[in-house]
Amino acid sequence: MLYWTATFFVISLVAALFGFTGLAAGAASIAKVLFFIFIVLFVISLIAHALRRGP
Repeated sequence: MLYWTATFFVISLVAALFGFTGLAAGAASIAKVLFFIFIVLFVISLIAHALRRGP
């Protein structure tokens, strides 16, 4: 998922470089959403691992 975030971020940068501001804004918002989903899933994974490990 982090790979897709980086991909949309690069697409956003290239689109902004060539002046496609609408496409750049759309790709940046997709990258932002994917990044936050990645962070949430990562935290859930850490919590699940800590609970499974136990004392």
